[in-house]
Amino acid sequence: MAGIRIVDIDIYHPTNKVGNDFYIEHFDARGVDIRGLLKALGRDTRYKIDNDDENSLSMAFEAASNLLEKTGLTGADIDLIAYASQTPEYIFPTNSLMIHRLINGASHTICIDSNANCAGMTAAFEQVSRQMLGNPRIRRALIIGSDYIAPHASPDDPVYFANFGDAAAAVIVERDEQAVGFIDSIYQTDTCVYGNSLFPAQGLAKLGQTGVDAGAFHVKFIPFDDSICVGAASDSIRTLLSRNEIGADAIKAACFSQLSIGNIRAVSENIGISEDIAVYIGDEFGYTSTSSPFIALHRAITSGQIQRGDKVLFWTVGAGWQNVAMVVEY
Repeated sequence: MAGIRIVDIDIYHPTNKVGNDFYIEHFDARGVDIRGLLKALGRDTRYKIDNDDENSLSMAFEAASNLLEKTGLTGADIDLIAYASQTPEYIFPTNSLMIHRLINGASHTICIDSNANCAGMTAAFEQVSRQMLGNPRIRRALIIGSDYIAPHASPDDPVYFANFGDAAAAVIVERDEQAVGFIDSIYQTDTCVYGNSLFPAQGLAKLGQTGVDAGAFHVKFIPFDDSICVGAASDSIRTLLSRNEIGADAIKAACFSQLSIGNIRAVSENIGISEDIAVYIGDEFGYTSTSSPFIALHRAITSGQIQRGDKVLFWTVGAGWQNVAMVVEY
């Protein structure tokens, strides 16, 4: 039986690096002390777009271009493009179609956009892998995750304004008769906080009726304890590993959502994975939402933490909320 293996991965982030001091001063002026929040989330720096030329689509193209150049492939070698974003630059046409144009894709290429919020790129990877397992005509797929949250964050909202970073990740997967690659996945959905993060806050219908006033359609965020997902995520990961007879000690890298270092540590402890196995890049990149588990994967590869044949565990959570976990042999 063929496997769906990771060929390679690359990332892109803007050059502008912003430290915590900027955000602390910003909220101090509003009478809000965010030092405890930034410490709890594990933030230090993040990369931020500081010009009018970059956005989620341009970052996605840069990550994809870097990856194609690195692998020696071209757009004509790609049978499927999956683009994951909760802040797509356009609603239509699909952003994957635009990437197809920019990389000179082939006429037979499948182009799809997906949105599972912060869980988007992990869900896209999982869905594409399963589609490729069922359709041998898809030999190679390009999966991209990119988010640019800043324009949609209220300057009065510490969680969205101070927490996120801008970045994109792109990964190529390939059908390989000799590889294991993608092993299994599990979803866990609980809609108890489905209304706590809304964007656009007033809905797309109102956006079309009233036009765009700066700030009118920022993310509507009602704070809640994000650690509520930890228990459910831990249970589902234990089920995932158990049913595939994979011990926690076989996992060489845990590429988790970088939303909160506290959640990463709690899930790791619950499933028996040491802190040095759980990759943390949220102190440098901030929270890059959909791409964050894959930027962690990029770090695990480039640092030498994992080698070919090692098992990698992914876990992330999307607004609302939805836990997605999967295990892959790199």
